Amino acid sequence: MTTGPRPDLPEPGALTRPYWEAVARGRLLIRRCGACGRATLYTWSAVHHNDLPPFTGRTPYLAAVVDLAEGPRMMTEPVDCPPDAVRAGMPLTVTFRDGIPVFRPAVSPS
Repeated sequence: MTTGPRPDLPEPGALTRPYWEAVARGRLLIRRCGACGRATLYTWSAVHHNDLPPFTGRTPYLAAVVDLAEGPRMMTEPVDCPPDAVRAGMPLTVTFRDGIPVFRPAVSPS
């Protein structure tokens, strides 16, 4: 296990610090949003090889872009859903893994 800064996490600045503090408490915030949490899958791709930490041992995984109910799009990772069940437009809900917002199906995938 390596120590030091994680390349997959940005360093919070004055503008982004409230966002990352909220994420640490299990909340996803957007400047126009007081209680977000819903999204729709816009697009995704399966990642089969990534040799950058901390992704090395996590392949394959899905990388995705979701449309948040509040308007903006966000890059994320769909979780708790088999790759063959992922569909554009599927409703998602936010959850958090290791301090990172990720999205799972709002209903059980079929």
